[in-house]
Amino acid sequence: MSDFLASLHPAIVCLLVCAAKIVEITIQSLKTCMMVKGQRLKAAGLGLLECTIWGLVISTIIGTLGDNLLLLLFYCIGYATGLFLGSTIENKIALGTSSLELIANEESTKKITAYLKEQSRGYTVFEGHGSTDRMNMIFIVLPRKETPRTLKEIRKLCDNKVFVVASEVSKYAGGYGMVK
Repeated sequence: MSDFLASLHPAIVCLLVCAAKIVEITIQSLKTCMMVKGQRLKAAGLGLLECTIWGLVISTIIGTLGDNLLLLLFYCIGYATGLFLGSTIENKIALGTSSLELIANEESTKKITAYLKEQSRGYTVFEGHGSTDRMNMIFIVLPRKETPRTLKEIRKLCDNKVFVVASEVSKYAGGYGMVK
C-alpha cells in the first residue's frame, strides 16, 4: 500500500487521506448513535468498517507525519468534516424515539387530541393550572422521524399557542399507539 501511495502525487495522497477520514468519522458518528439507541449489531458492523478504514489511514500518515504537515492538515480537515457529515446524516435518518410534552389551553387540547386520535397516536392528558389560566399537559411518545411533522401540524392547529418540550427517549415499554 505504501508503494502505491508513494507513486502518487502528494496532493492526491492528501485528498485520499482526507476523503477516507471523512468516511471513517461519518461512520463513527453513526455507529455511536446506533449504540446509544440500542442497535448493537448494526453498530458492531459499522465499527468493523470504521476500524479498517482507520488502520489504512493511520498507517498512511504515521510514517510521514514529521515530513509532511500538509498530510496532517488534510487528516484534521477530514476528521472535522466527518463529524459534521455524520451528525447531519443522523439528524436526517432520525434514529430513536422522542417524547413531546405540550402545554395548551382547553380549546387547543381538544384540537390536539382530535388530531392525535385521527393519527392513531397514543397520548395522555394531565390537567393543571398555569399562572393565569387552567392548562393541560399532553404527553406523547413517537418515533423521532415523525416529530417534526407532528409538531408542525399541532402548531398549525393551535395557531402556535402551545408550549412544547421535546426530548429523546432511551427506553420505554407498552403504551397505546406506540410503534415498536
